[in-house]
Amino acid sequence: MHVGIVGGGQLGRMLCLAGSSLGIDCTTLDPAGRSSASQVAPSIVGGFDDHQALARLAAAADVVTYEFENVPVASARFLAELVPVLPPPEALEVAQDRVAEKALFSQVGLPTAEHQAAGTLEELHGALERIGTPAVLKTRRLGYDGKGQAVIRDPLLAEDAWRSIGELPAIVERFIGFERELSIIAVRGRDGSTACYPLVENRHRDGILRLSIAPAPDVTPELQTKAETHITAVMGRLSYAGVMAIELFQVGDELLGNEMAPRVHNSGHWTIEGAETSQFENHLRAVCGMPLGSCSSRGNSVMVNLIGSLPDPATVMRVPGAHLHLYGKEPRPGRKVGHVTLTSERGGRPDLEALAAAGVEAP
Repeated sequence: MHVGIVGGGQLGRMLCLAGSSLGIDCTTLDPAGRSSASQVAPSIVGGFDDHQALARLAAAADVVTYEFENVPVASARFLAELVPVLPPPEALEVAQDRVAEKALFSQVGLPTAEHQAAGTLEELHGALERIGTPAVLKTRRLGYDGKGQAVIRDPLLAEDAWRSIGELPAIVERFIGFERELSIIAVRGRDGSTACYPLVENRHRDGILRLSIAPAPDVTPELQTKAETHITAVMGRLSYAGVMAIELFQVGDELLGNEMAPRVHNSGHWTIEGAETSQFENHLRAVCGMPLGSCSSRGNSVMVNLIGSLPDPATVMRVPGAHLHLYGKEPRPGRKVGHVTLTSERGGRPDLEALAAAGVEAP
């Protein structure tokens, strides 16, 4: 089996590594001559809208998938005329538009924060009159790791916020005083079978995910079931195959849908060592039509992103239960260059103090 992957970042890299143990060959497509994934698997150098490069990828693959959600939908549809593309291009289309994404959540019964589209400054003022402040202004498209958004605490500052996002079509959301952010990751096979990982608690700083705790503490069976019901409904509506993540806000016993990612997800990196089957292996199993693996956790895990700089690998490796993953990227401020997962047996707790002493601070 040969899988083509649009995108050669760290997610593509980890998909390629997972494929090697399954006998699945992977080839990636990326504009960078030395992408993260190209260091572990064959790569085609080309733009994501380069039909010649896309056709080369399709010719080499039995199925094509992607490792980021901003793949041009037109490119995904071009590929789909040549080879199966999973998850389907329709999932990309929804995930790339925050208004369409919220509409899908509402259609399947997943509550969201009150919101309204705003295509002009005048529409932004009207949305703030209805929704009130504080509110969060986000571009409808693109934007990640905190980019393309602004918090508006005073309606008089709306124009400044509008300029800060580039005066682009946007969505205005009521600011939610949530207790914590959770994510639910699930996998759906080509035959419609599904499996869900435990809810994960995520902590951000400066709009970037810094730490994930898996399974999330103090999750009731009812809350886990609610999250699984929501993501299963979303995947079913999209005739989905592959791994999906939905970021959620917990407010009491309720879950509000924030964003979906039609791909493997940063908050699922812990699954490589911490689950019976990693999200990367399960994604490949799903898109290749293979049986899905168990999503059960092996114990307790904490995943810490390495942002901007690298610790001394040998020092990290001395920490009991520490698993270091480097992405082959040059360090620079704000860049994800690797992660460390700390694991412990059931009932135990990962030793974050030992990890901090090794130079990896967890927020």
